[in-house]
Amino acid sequence: MQFLLAFIVAAPLLGAVAALLPAPPGLKGRSPEQAVLRHGVTVTGVTLAAAIALTLGFDHGAPSRFQATTDISWIPALNVRLHLGIDGISLPLLLMTALLFFLCALYSYFKLPEGPSPKVFVALLLVLESGTLATFAVLDLLLFFLAFEMVLIPMYFLIARWGGAQRQAAAWKFILYTLLGSVVMLIGLLLIGLNSGTFDMVALASDNGRGLTHTTQLLAVLAIGTGLAVKTPMWPLHSWLPDAHTAAPTVGSVLLAGVLLKMGTYGFVRILLPVTPDGMATFAPYLGAFAAVGIVYGSLACLALARKGNKGDLKRLIAYSSVGHMGFVLLGIASMTPTGVNGALFANIAHGLITGLLFFLVGALKDRYGTADLDTLSGATGAALYGRAPRLGALLAFAAVASLGLPGLAGFWGEMLALFGAFDPADGLPRPAFLTYMAVGAFGTLLTAAYLLIVVRRVCMGDPKAGPELTVADIRHYEFAAWTPLAALTVLAGLWPAILLGLTDPAVQKLLAGGTS
Repeated sequence: MQFLLAFIVAAPLLGAVAALLPAPPGLKGRSPEQAVLRHGVTVTGVTLAAAIALTLGFDHGAPSRFQATTDISWIPALNVRLHLGIDGISLPLLLMTALLFFLCALYSYFKLPEGPSPKVFVALLLVLESGTLATFAVLDLLLFFLAFEMVLIPMYFLIARWGGAQRQAAAWKFILYTLLGSVVMLIGLLLIGLNSGTFDMVALASDNGRGLTHTTQLLAVLAIGTGLAVKTPMWPLHSWLPDAHTAAPTVGSVLLAGVLLKMGTYGFVRILLPVTPDGMATFAPYLGAFAAVGIVYGSLACLALARKGNKGDLKRLIAYSSVGHMGFVLLGIASMTPTGVNGALFANIAHGLITGLLFFLVGALKDRYGTADLDTLSGATGAALYGRAPRLGALLAFAAVASLGLPGLAGFWGEMLALFGAFDPADGLPRPAFLTYMAVGAFGTLLTAAYLLIVVRRVCMGDPKAGPELTVADIRHYEFAAWTPLAALTVLAGLWPAILLGLTDPAVQKLLAGGTS
């Protein structure tokens, strides 16, 4: 188990180095390009297999305990250690990350985005995977920061070199926003480490803020929370996200929504809730307010883009939907209750599966039609995917109703639990304010249903004989292979939520109790 976790973190990084080397003569296949793409599929596949083995070997009877731990001194002068471990909070995120990267590598093998060297593309993808996996596995504040930053440069180049229109501007906006947030976050992490005498996240969580003054906790929450909020992204620090999603290649959008956004909310749960509880209690009402505004703002932006005549880009619409969905995650965290935090963690996984699937589908539509503009796709009567490509249309409708929170699918449970958490927040938090946030969030679910149903009507329905495009390719074999696991897991998590809550709840209970239960 100990070896498996270290292997999962290190294997993609070693694979990235190997991707840049010449392929051995017997493994070149038809071309060097095919060889390096196959290498990407192999490395991500092996990493996924190791993550599944780790999950099977995980002691599900004690999910609140850190398992598969490695703890080695790295920089003695700063008391920084190579400390790795997983519990019921990080394991689902680790497994989902490994799955999404494998599906993206598989999809890219058949549908490589236009751009420069495939070698560099695969290497960047693998470095990105290593950084995201490390973020969910490390248990040292400085290692967390290094892993958090490790993903920025690969994602910048994936957008800037393999993206679409306005990719340079979108990439610069992404890197500047996230780097600025990271600088502020580093100040907060150093503030905690230097004042407490350790950067070890397990020790800090067990201490539960008792070694930090109230002022130190307030400053740490403000600094670290700002950096995490940019990555989440929280309104009003979200403006980099729609541009980045719109310009990114399909796999870049899938990974940005499915994995990178989760790093921000994970930091709130793993660091701020247990390490600075008093500071979080002070800022929780404000965090809840920003979350509630984000829910409604994201939905209204999507409604505007979905309206006929507004030339709304489908990728941009799905990006704005993420602002709303991550608002539910932040609202659950702000409640500081086991119910709310469990809802936030569940919504994290559900959003990764469903929005990853949506970006795959929108990318497929853009490949077929040459545009993601909703007015162009729907024309006068609708794009009529039900008639032209029935399987593609049905899967798009499925992903849309999953995203709007239909009971029985994964999107429902996280939002419901987050709203329940806001209904009865932790002791000391202003209940009238959180009841207001709950009502606003519930209204946001109605707006979410409205814009997603408009999208389904305009894209899936209509006259299949109208317009110039009478034939549209239905789901191809590689698309079926890349998308089916996401759809299946969306149904599984929706019908059997205990598969996730059974892992997260004991860990959340212990985390909120300061490691005492």
